[in-house]
Amino acid sequence: MSYPIDELGTDVGVIRVDGRLNMVTASQLKDTVADAVGTGRLRVVVDLTNTTFMDSSGLGALISGLKTARTAGGDLRIAGANEQVLMVLQLSNMDRILRPYETPESAFAD
Repeated sequence: MSYPIDELGTDVGVIRVDGRLNMVTASQLKDTVADAVGTGRLRVVVDLTNTTFMDSSGLGALISGLKTARTAGGDLRIAGANEQVLMVLQLSNMDRILRPYETPESAFAD
């Protein structure tokens, strides 16, 4: 099972993560990001609007996805993070690398 990939423009893939992003689901996210990048969507937005919980495994999956995208010449950004997800990012100082955006549409608006 993998997360659905929606298109936003010609080369942006939006991956919507519902529920928990933890050690059980982290590998699914890594695989989905790799699939998106492999099909030419080099700019990936992970939409965390409906993510209820994220642990260190979920954070690791986001970092792995970021590396996958950047290695291919793209980028990965996150959107819609709730307070719990933001806390994990801040405590690990990863909010400097994975800057959260309000919406998937705003993630690559710059």
